[in-house]
Amino acid sequence: MRTSRSGIVGVVVHDIMNPFFAEILRSIESELDRSRQTFILSNHYDQLEKQRTFIDTLLQLGADGVIMSPAIGTPAKDIIMAEENGLPAVLIARTVAGADVPVFRGDDAYGTALATNHLISLGHKRIAMVGGTDQTSTGRDRYQGYLNAMETAGLEVKPSWRIPGPRTKQAGFEAAGQFLALKDKPTAACCWNDLVAIGLMNGIARAGLVPGVDISVTGYDDLEEAAIATPALTTVWNGQREVGRRAASALLDKLNGQAVRPSQELIKPELHVRQSTGKPVERA
Repeated sequence: MRTSRSGIVGVVVHDIMNPFFAEILRSIESELDRSRQTFILSNHYDQLEKQRTFIDTLLQLGADGVIMSPAIGTPAKDIIMAEENGLPAVLIARTVAGADVPVFRGDDAYGTALATNHLISLGHKRIAMVGGTDQTSTGRDRYQGYLNAMETAGLEVKPSWRIPGPRTKQAGFEAAGQFLALKDKPTAACCWNDLVAIGLMNGIARAGLVPGVDISVTGYDDLEEAAIATPALTTVWNGQREVGRRAASALLDKLNGQAVRPSQELIKPELHVRQSTGKPVERA
C-alpha cells in the first residue's frame, strides 16, 4: 500500500459533453481545489474496457483516488481491485451491486414520481416514459418511479408507452415520431432527462404541434438550458452540484484517514414547474 500522496484524483464519467456531468465536475473541481488536488478526467462512453484502462493508468501514476460514474456492466470486483491496490473509490450517479464504497446520487425513483404525479395532477391519464435503460441503476430507478406514480393513481401502464434508449437531444428528437405514432395517443411524456425532453419537444414542434399545449413534457436534472428552452421545461432538480461536492468531500476524508461509511447517500430532488406542462389535450 502506498503511504505518499501524489495530489492526483481520477474522475471517470459517461460523457463530459452531457451538461449533467459538467455540473457535477464543476463541484468536484471546486472541492478538490480546496485541498490542492488535481484531477484527471476520462470519458468511458459506457465502454468497460476504456474504464479499466483508465483505472490501470491511475494505478500506474500513483493517483490518490477515483470518483466514478461507473460504466454499464461494471462488476464489483473492478472497484474492489482498485481499493485493494490503494486507489480509494467513490461512486456518483450510478450504483454497482456488491461494491462496498460510498455512493452519492439523486433519489431517482422519488424524482420521477414527482414529475409523473405532476402530470397526473393536471389530469393526464395516458403518460409515456421516454428514454433511459434498465442496464443502469439510474434507468431502473427512474422507470420505477414512473410506475409507482401511475399505479398509485390507479392508471394503466402499457408496455408500448415506454420508449427506452434515448439519452441525448438527438435521440429525443428522433423518438418524437415513435411517440406521436402511438395508437393510444398519450397526452404527456415523462422524459428520462432534460436533453431527451428538449429533443422530444423539438420533434413535436417539427410535427406541427405545440409542446406544453398539445402535449405536456417533463424533463429531469434541471440543467441550465431547461429554463431557457422553448417552452421553458418543467423538470426535476437532481442535485448534481451537491452530488459532486459530497463525493469529492468524502474521497478527501478517506484520503485523510477519516472514517467514511460505504453507504448510498441520496439527494432529495425538487420539481420545478415551468411552461412545458398543462392540462391534457386530446388529439384527433
